[in-house]
Amino acid sequence: MTAVFTSRFNPGSAEATHRRAALQARLHALRALEERAAAASARSLPQFEKRGQLLPRQRVALLLDAGAPWLPLCTLAGYLQDVKDPEKSVPGGGMVAGIGFVSGVRCMVVASDSGIEAGAIQPMGLEKILRVQEIALQNRLPFIHLVESAGANLMRYRVEGFVHGGTLFRNLARLSAAGIPVITVQHGSGTAGGAYMPGLSDVVIMVQGRSRAFLAGPPLLMAATGEIATEEELGGAEMHTAVSGLGEYLAQDDREAIGLARDVVAQLGWNMPRRPSAPGPTLPAEDLLSLMSADLRQPVDMREVMARLVDGSELLEFKSRYGMATLCAQGHIQGHAVGFISNHGPIDVAGANKATQFIQWMCQLGHPIIYLQNTTGYMVGKDSEQGGMIKHGSKMIQAVTNATVPQITIQCGASFGAGNYGMCGRGYAPRFLFSWPGAKTAVMGGEQAARTMQIVTEAALARKGITPDPVESQAQFDKIVAMFEAQADAFYTSGLLLDDGVIDPRDTRAVLAFCLDTCAEAQARTLRPLSFGVARM
Repeated sequence: MTAVFTSRFNPGSAEATHRRAALQARLHALRALEERAAAASARSLPQFEKRGQLLPRQRVALLLDAGAPWLPLCTLAGYLQDVKDPEKSVPGGGMVAGIGFVSGVRCMVVASDSGIEAGAIQPMGLEKILRVQEIALQNRLPFIHLVESAGANLMRYRVEGFVHGGTLFRNLARLSAAGIPVITVQHGSGTAGGAYMPGLSDVVIMVQGRSRAFLAGPPLLMAATGEIATEEELGGAEMHTAVSGLGEYLAQDDREAIGLARDVVAQLGWNMPRRPSAPGPTLPAEDLLSLMSADLRQPVDMREVMARLVDGSELLEFKSRYGMATLCAQGHIQGHAVGFISNHGPIDVAGANKATQFIQWMCQLGHPIIYLQNTTGYMVGKDSEQGGMIKHGSKMIQAVTNATVPQITIQCGASFGAGNYGMCGRGYAPRFLFSWPGAKTAVMGGEQAARTMQIVTEAALARKGITPDPVESQAQFDKIVAMFEAQADAFYTSGLLLDDGVIDPRDTRAVLAFCLDTCAEAQARTLRPLSFGVARM
């Protein structure tokens, strides 16, 4: 029967205090990185004010309903990918993105961060916008893009970026054809491929004297054809709203343009009723800061995590005496019935079978599944192999792959080996995936990888009759550990967009509730798809 969970965790212990301090340090580092991007953009404020413009984050704030929830996405995109120096890398991918409410409608909002490099498209920025377009399509969210971009940085030109960039425009056509509104506010320039952003939108709002959209700007036009033309003649806001028909609305400034965007959304008729409030957990979210050890070596009862997420801390555990290293349970989050799958250690044969059955059961009920990752992977060893670990683990992966309900993943601790796959990692397309600051993702732990290579190397040398040099052996061991640990770090993996963002563990319930609301709205929303997207006339 469903019961209120009785916690055995002591938040006042010395160990809990140590863990809390370590995680708070990571949260401080996370916020500092996010603030670094905002500060880099804000340094352009004098130029923006001189032009009578708002900064990108000011535009987003003005667009969103005051006081309504806002879920930022992929805030660490590009971290350590622009430069390798952790003190100089500016995360964010050159854009702001997230899900928020505009005129009462839940929307995907993306804004070019034109305060940084004039909004030039960064490689991970492209990956970021492709990801949020996918989220918008899956969850039937109107897509609002606040555009002001210098386009690709030709000094850092990569042909693959040009080729893959076409996916951005393909996705706009897919969104429109699916019946999902695509709304663009053209705050500044859109050149060459960037001109297709308004071209593939359903509604375009332009700003007088600031908006520009052309396939070839004056310098390229002159170089290519010898023709001389001004920016306004080629692609100004007045020309496009009165002559070419690319724009539907002409605003006098950024503020009016944002106001027009809010009016357009208000006319969609897409407002959804808010879900009534539900009782919160009886156990404090503050404890989530001290449940996981920094090195992830200490076992954690993941029921303690679940009980701090669900309504009333009430859980119904599934097959509690079978496959006990794998935890399956049912509960509610803000009134949403959900199933949880988590781990107390490696996934064994019984655990894999248990999870497979539970996934199918949740699909039959129509309940979303939440994966709380904390596993070193699938069990290895003679007994496990003879027991059919491969085939039983494969059944679990098949169930995850083909589940018919929304799946949401939180990487709480270790996400190693095939456990990342079986617990619905990025490769298995969960609707949303977030990480806690101390989470680690890798094919295996750094020490395990180093020990494996050490055994292989020493065996190879032994076959040649060579005695290993202990100093060289230790140096190789340390190098491999450092390489694995650096790449396993949650900030690094988030920089590669292997999640949708790093979150404060205390915010997990709120984030899950927001995502579950988003999924429920998508299911309830009726679209009117077309054979093609809305064509510009």
